[in-house]
Amino acid sequence: MWRRVKRSFGISAPKLSVRLHIPWYLRWSLVIPFVLAALALAWWAYGNGLELAGFQRGQTQEELSKLREQVAKLLVENKHMNDQVAQYERQIQIEQASSKETSKQLKNLSDENSRLQEDLAFFQNLTATRGKEGELGVHRLRLERDKMPGEYHLRMLLVQSGQRAKEFSGSYQLVATVLKNGVRTTQLFPQDAPGNTQFQLNFKYYQRVEQSIQLPQDIQLENIQIRIFEQGAREPKVRQNVSLS
Repeated sequence: MWRRVKRSFGISAPKLSVRLHIPWYLRWSLVIPFVLAALALAWWAYGNGLELAGFQRGQTQEELSKLREQVAKLLVENKHMNDQVAQYERQIQIEQASSKETSKQLKNLSDENSRLQEDLAFFQNLTATRGKEGELGVHRLRLERDKMPGEYHLRMLLVQSGQRAKEFSGSYQLVATVLKNGVRTTQLFPQDAPGNTQFQLNFKYYQRVEQSIQLPQDIQLENIQIRIFEQGAREPKVRQNVSLS
């Protein structure tokens, strides 16, 4: 017991140090101003370094603002130009379509005018020559290939001569002579001429006839015979052949 007391209070006893106790909020209140001052000093040094290097912050911000305004303005102008280009493209397409339609109409009118001139010259020659009263003739007969493969177009003008000709009623039939695999056969258009309204005829002095027929592509057309039937007759009144022109 005595040894313990002597060890605690004697010469060999451990040293006792006394320190001043400072609260944590006082410590931070002393440290924070120094930290803020150091940050401000660093920011000031950074700004001065940029200025010394030729970099003006205010001027740069102003230039950036100007560039943003220019970009926004260019975007608006670009959109406006795109709208104008689209409008001009639509207008050009409309004008091209109108020009094509006008050209097509002019071509049709020119073809019709040429046909009328041919008809006029034909009828002038026809009136100059007198034929048998009520005689039926096939004039200006023409057979051509059409646009589609195997399609053919036939054109003819039927004329009944005489000043007191009666009205002609009847029909016509096309007999196509074709060649397939070296064998020659015939095909009728239509199969029953009096029963097809497309092949009916009804005129007094003249009638223009245009007819298209379709054949298989592996068949070669040699010629077509036109047979004109008067109403109620079984035998044709007129027969006439035509080949491809």
